[in-house]
Amino acid sequence: MHFTAFMFSVLALLLAPGPTNTLMGVAGAQQGIRKVARLLPAELLGYLTTVLPLIYLGTAVLAQWSIAIATLKIVAAIWVIILAIKLWVPSGSAGANADVTRRRVYLTTTLNPKALIFGLVLLPPLSEPSFFSRFLTFNILVVIVALIWGLGGVLSQMKGGGNLRLRFVQRLASAWLGIVAVGLILNAMRP
Repeated sequence: MHFTAFMFSVLALLLAPGPTNTLMGVAGAQQGIRKVARLLPAELLGYLTTVLPLIYLGTAVLAQWSIAIATLKIVAAIWVIILAIKLWVPSGSAGANADVTRRRVYLTTTLNPKALIFGLVLLPPLSEPSFFSRFLTFNILVVIVALIWGLGGVLSQMKGGGNLRLRFVQRLASAWLGIVAVGLILNAMRP
């Protein structure tokens, strides 16, 4: 794949709404762009945790363990459902906590289905000369897109958005995560 095609493929996939982007948007809405910046290492580490082993193992090894991919999708769906519930339930409710933490961003990104596509399809094997330049580009794009989503969250609070608008953003994010979770479950059940 030509570098430009690679870059735009990664960018398009990263920009698509998903669990990690949703958390970055909510973090921006809750606490501003500085909070998003503090979450960036957790997102990068989450992608690295999934992507690097996939690149190393390759598709040949994982083809033998197709049940592992389906299981990973189910686990990801369960985690996304938990996130959706935590965003939906008001912060004052017993046991509820809608704050976006490094741990949540890390786990969400590690279980993000996009990581499978990056590791198995878009990023080249370690043995290819283009690996390091593409891997660096991937990481830079992850940071840029996270900041874009965080800025979107910040903008949702402009002109006195207050708690009502933040609550709306959290509920919207929660509903989207519910849709993502259903999609993951349906995809995992396909033969």
